[in-house]
Amino acid sequence: MARYTGAVCRICRRAEKKLYLKGQRCYTPKCSVERRTYPPGQHGQGRRKIKDYGMRLTEKQNLRKTYGVLEAQFRRYFRDAAGQKGITGETLLQLLERRLDNVVYRLGFARSRAEARQLVSHRHFTVDGQVTNIPAYRVRPGQAIAVRSESREVPSIKASVELAAGRRVPPWLSVDPQAMQGTVLSLPRREDITDVDVREQLVVEFYSR
Repeated sequence: MARYTGAVCRICRRAEKKLYLKGQRCYTPKCSVERRTYPPGQHGQGRRKIKDYGMRLTEKQNLRKTYGVLEAQFRRYFRDAAGQKGITGETLLQLLERRLDNVVYRLGFARSRAEARQLVSHRHFTVDGQVTNIPAYRVRPGQAIAVRSESREVPSIKASVELAAGRRVPPWLSVDPQAMQGTVLSLPRREDITDVDVREQLVVEFYSR
């Protein structure tokens, strides 16, 4: 499957805000957005005039890159959200939050969504006791996500659990760090997604134009 392999800090600098693509580094003074507050490139420090279309496109790109989703897949998420009852933008965020790689990251078993995606692909996690290696797997309330017993000594997972000891877990999830297991308590609500700085209505307007 295709994936972005370039410097992810450039993505955050282009967005001119943190998208938390580097995990723990984003919370430290080493974060590139804090060290260089202007976009990358030789014209990065010049003035830019963004029109309405560019603003909507930027919001869509930022949201897509935050969750590490490719364009065609993101478009499918939007179609699914538009076909459900409720507010399309909030439903879209809910679908993205329910991805297995995102849930692994939220539970503190990975330092970033990119790392979570790799760990899931390498079969380090189970869902309700069944090994699942599909990062886009959509979790449901009541399901249990756990680190496989054979994978509990993987250095990156152990380091992530230690770093996440004081990190807040969203209210729609619960986690037992000692057992390396988490449970989906409910569907995520918009007010639970506090660290994703996006105006989802602009994403809806982009695809509705």
